[in-house]
Amino acid sequence: MTVPGVVAAVLVTAGVLVVVCAAVAGVLFRRLYLRLHVLTPISSVGAQLIGLGLAVTNGWSLTTATDLLVVAVVTVTGPALGAALGRLAAQHDGLVPEDPPA
Repeated sequence: MTVPGVVAAVLVTAGVLVVVCAAVAGVLFRRLYLRLHVLTPISSVGAQLIGLGLAVTNGWSLTTATDLLVVAVVTVTGPALGAALGRLAAQHDGLVPEDPPA
């Protein structure tokens, strides 16, 4: 196996390990807020490691650009989506007001 192949395998394996561990932790917790907290490594670490591993495997091509674009979108939107879901759940539970003060 070549050096880029080993690097790609290590990156993808680490990313998959992060995703699996976060998913198992998400199943173990019952409260939504804790689940949201433990699932954030998927969008902040796991996706990036997997995307980099795919980029190393594919080399520079249109496929790599597409992979990196998807990783960039997940990186940018993941935290905002988590915060929005947390706020929506808090509003549903009555912990924050429906309409913020103007």
